[in-house]
Amino acid sequence: MLPRCSALRTNQQGWFIERTLLIRFATLALFTVFVSSCGRTNLVEEATEGKVLLLANGAEPRSCDPHLVQSVGDSNIMRALFEGLVTFHISEDDTAAPGVAERWEPNEDFSVWTFYLREDAKWSNGEPITAHDFAYSYERVLTPELASPYASMLFPLQGAEEFNKGETDDFSTVGVKVIDDRTLELSLIGPMDYFPEVLKHTTWLPVPKETIEKFGKMTDRYTDWQRPGNHVGNGPFVLKSWRINHSLTVEPNSHYWDRETVKLNEIRFIPIPNEYTEERAFRDSRLHYTYTMPNNMIAWYRENQPHLLRTEPYAGSYFYRFNVNEPPMNDPKVRKALTLAIDREAIVKNVTQGGQEPSFGFTPPFKGVYEPPKMVEFNPGKARELLAEAGYPNGEGFPGFQILINTQEAHRTVAETIQAMWKEHLGIDNVTINNQEWKVFQQTLHDLNYEVARSGWIGDYVHPMTFLTMWQTDDTNNETGWSNAEYDRLIREAFEAADPAVRQEKMFAAEKILLDELPIAPIYWYTRVYLLHPDVKNWNPKVLDNRPFKHVDLIDSGPAYQ
Repeated sequence: MLPRCSALRTNQQGWFIERTLLIRFATLALFTVFVSSCGRTNLVEEATEGKVLLLANGAEPRSCDPHLVQSVGDSNIMRALFEGLVTFHISEDDTAAPGVAERWEPNEDFSVWTFYLREDAKWSNGEPITAHDFAYSYERVLTPELASPYASMLFPLQGAEEFNKGETDDFSTVGVKVIDDRTLELSLIGPMDYFPEVLKHTTWLPVPKETIEKFGKMTDRYTDWQRPGNHVGNGPFVLKSWRINHSLTVEPNSHYWDRETVKLNEIRFIPIPNEYTEERAFRDSRLHYTYTMPNNMIAWYRENQPHLLRTEPYAGSYFYRFNVNEPPMNDPKVRKALTLAIDREAIVKNVTQGGQEPSFGFTPPFKGVYEPPKMVEFNPGKARELLAEAGYPNGEGFPGFQILINTQEAHRTVAETIQAMWKEHLGIDNVTINNQEWKVFQQTLHDLNYEVARSGWIGDYVHPMTFLTMWQTDDTNNETGWSNAEYDRLIREAFEAADPAVRQEKMFAAEKILLDELPIAPIYWYTRVYLLHPDVKNWNPKVLDNRPFKHVDLIDSGPAYQ
């Protein structure tokens, strides 16, 4: 049995060293999860009977603090443990369901929003939740010392960016006003008719001041408040246990305002970074759900077990980042040559095989709202010309570099394919692939300690702005070193535009700049491809894959395989 997560320290170096050492047990842990119960007839049957949902969830969680997480897998856990002013609708992507706020209303131009909190909203320790808790949480996210990776999500608030950048230390200048315990007013830098969609993101979730400061200062990052027994949330579930590289388990929150809706007795989030291990666990009836699946098995499931395979629209972009501070990636001609030499059609047809679409821009098309500029193509002849203009005819003298990927076989396969394309079309034959575990990979990107890196971006809310704001100068999710003052101006004006048509015009112009300078190489637009056991009910397709776990149920539907 692996050690429990028993030493979440205020000392960040100690935290990192402990978790890095424990990662060495990963292989043994996976073996333990899926093999140690060989004597059982069927783990999924037992779990269904006990209303225990077994979910694969990608890499080991980074944190149980909603203001520190970045990945989709971590956000899944946060949705179980916390709830914001609004929450996710059971089936409709563009509808905000009531959360802690039972209702809300904007002013005439959607620049000021007032939220009315329900009286029965409580923390998992039974204490009431008030508007002051949200004000405290937003101040915490924006305080520079916390270094919240998604602090920029709150920049639509008046004065938020200035406060986060240290231009003022007076939080009263930020557009957050507590009218009374049950009323919160948020003032924005411009009209946002889609603002409730933005509020669904994990960065807007509240945290309990008393618990946070019991174990350290407001801005201490990894403290004992995240330990089971200490952790306090306000979602439909509470943290029961966290075993490194084994599982994180949640159980129903008895103080949750809508606890009668909750149907599950437990959810076990199981970190499995290898998609082949994950698929085998599902096939051996040890999982209800796979976070991903091997690309080369999609066709088999589609042909032989189609009722288990889910292929759904997914608002996300798969791309490569260039570190524009690192020669030769600081040359736009080099970046464009590398981008033009990628055959996206071949990748989605022969490699990913999950219905993905080759991207001609960065932002996925939003029907009726936004269509990105068509500026990305496969043009090896033009790519060779640009590379020669940059001083590397036929790849001669081009310095060797690495493609940085995180641990997953699908990313390696795509990287090897692009590696071969760059060799064939550009004569660049000194490209290697560097694989890193997820948390190390995230830090490497943040430190700009790479040349080219695999990346993916899933929309934070159902609107194209979620794909464009991240490329602003100094945005915490930029991680390329790229900066363009005109781009920043256009995004700011898009935020401030009251007319949706003007907003769309500004976004389109900004994306043209992005696709002209190419600090990124767009590759394809995602689909969501995974396996789901038929026992899982109320699991509806969602373009952001954000499902409210309080509605999910388990009912025996017989054997999965037919």
